[in-house]
Amino acid sequence: MAFPLHRSLSKPARAVQAWHVDAALVALFSLVITLAAQIAIPLPFTPVPVTLQTLAVLLAGALLGPRRGALAVLAYIGEGLAGLPVFAGGKAGIAHLLGPTGGFLAGFVAAAFLVGLLAWRGWTRKPLAAVFALSLGNACLYVPGLAWLGLFVGYPRVLSLGFLPFLPGDVLKIAAGGGLLSILALARGRAAAHLG
Repeated sequence: MAFPLHRSLSKPARAVQAWHVDAALVALFSLVITLAAQIAIPLPFTPVPVTLQTLAVLLAGALLGPRRGALAVLAYIGEGLAGLPVFAGGKAGIAHLLGPTGGFLAGFVAAAFLVGLLAWRGWTRKPLAAVFALSLGNACLYVPGLAWLGLFVGYPRVLSLGFLPFLPGDVLKIAAGGGLLSILALARGRAAAHLG
């Protein structure tokens, strides 16, 4: 009878193997976030561009869980701070993090963590619950994002420059993310049924 490889490994070897898998997933999703950030549409009236970044961040939490999802976002931010052109529009450096959109970058970490927690509790297995989980994560990234942006554009204009123009895109991204998570949950269920 054949045994899975991980069962034949010692406990320390399994821990090292798990660490390698975690590191690979974190690196992969930091790359996904980087690529999504490059799909950016600058808006002439606000310093905040429209990007696919938020969808990538929310999916990182949903698919990797709270710890690895947040680590993927932190790795992405660290790459940008190290000078790699990973931020929207190919930008990099501490100046970008301290600029008008820096609060959204901080909010990405919290959003990935929150969606990851909700995914652990099963919220991403059903379409409506998945959409709700992604919506909560999206709202979570706006809190520090708008608070920080207000320092640059003034708080009376923060909603018109940092929130309202992005709502239609957010709805589309959340719907797409919820659909993708539902498809993955269905595929996982079918695979488990065939294996069982």
